[in-house]
Amino acid sequence: MRILMLTPALPYPPHQGGALRNFGLIHGLHSAGHEITLLSFADSNGIAAPLRDLCADIITVPLPQRTTRQRLRDLMVSGQPDLARRLVSDQFRQCLTTLLQATPFNLVQFEGLEMAGYLLLVRQLQPAAKCCYDAHNAEYQLQRVISEVDRSTPNRWPTALYSWVQARRIARFERAICQQVDCVLAVSDEDAAALTRFRPTIAVIPNGIFAENYSNNPEQLDLGPHVLTFTGKMDYRPNVDAMLWFTADVLPLIKQRVPDVRLYIVGQKPHARLEALRDSEAVFLTGWVPEIHPFLRATTVYVAPLRMGSGTRLKILEAMAAGCAVAATSLAAAGLPDDARQTLKIADTAAALAQVICNLLQDDRKRQQLGTAAQAAVLKHYDWSVLIPRLLTAYKEIGLG
Repeated sequence: MRILMLTPALPYPPHQGGALRNFGLIHGLHSAGHEITLLSFADSNGIAAPLRDLCADIITVPLPQRTTRQRLRDLMVSGQPDLARRLVSDQFRQCLTTLLQATPFNLVQFEGLEMAGYLLLVRQLQPAAKCCYDAHNAEYQLQRVISEVDRSTPNRWPTALYSWVQARRIARFERAICQQVDCVLAVSDEDAAALTRFRPTIAVIPNGIFAENYSNNPEQLDLGPHVLTFTGKMDYRPNVDAMLWFTADVLPLIKQRVPDVRLYIVGQKPHARLEALRDSEAVFLTGWVPEIHPFLRATTVYVAPLRMGSGTRLKILEAMAAGCAVAATSLAAAGLPDDARQTLKIADTAAALAQVICNLLQDDRKRQQLGTAAQAAVLKHYDWSVLIPRLLTAYKEIGLG
């Protein structure tokens, strides 16, 4: 099968959620004998060898630049969501046109809602190709939850209003895409349920990882005896909110019982709202790191205090695969099957989450038990060797073999 994949960024190195998923899909489809052509936005022309080895062809286009003024104009005069406008590019459109005119594809897969804006062009130029929308999030639901969380804090009312407006616009756009493609993939049962508003049948293909990469990595760091770790792209609103809430409301309660506790926030592009955290002796913002594995292996308890978001959190899967004891909110653990959820400690209030974390920091045996069980659960449910057959089954159901 000849597949064209459209991605918002090159999926290598796989250091964050979208790249991790997209690289895993490409790797799995290549291993299954399919030919992949990749058309992607990229900040540079460098393409790593592992990606070149998996793709028959890779074409990259520079990311389009949108000013704040342009975004505000679109917000006021356009009925489209901001997400649908973010990757509008004449150059990308021309590259896609050239590809579609030169090569017949069996399947065109749109990775994320921001790429689905090119669906109409694909339908026009290759009406026989099957089209699959891979929903990395139920985007309208994500914005709705963000709006509800921001509404509780007066100085965030402007962003709450923005997300409320976006949720309504995204719902219309998301509905249109779901109804026009041949197949929709969701990353969790919860996301699939949200998207059934727009389409009755949604295939669930969870986010996955290469589990053995986390358990076999030998690199070590010594960060101290009581280390909490959070990982993620740190200009992403749900991650920023999680760390602001955790450091303000949860971490002080932990320090009362474990004075030498340290929190490492590991991820690229820390948002300006996080800069004040650098003044704390207990909080460390690393910025971009080449690998998160050493930090996961050095952590005592991995924390996932998310209050907004959707899908299966790859950050939790990575921590579980590394054998970490994980303390998370219910929302962060959403999408996990029961046996995987049981390997986490889940709490939703600041006091309850602090209590859970303190208990784990002081109980080596419990941490080891949870970490071992978490590794087994990830291997059972979320290794790509398990997920790719499910993806191929979803393709077969739309007539692709």
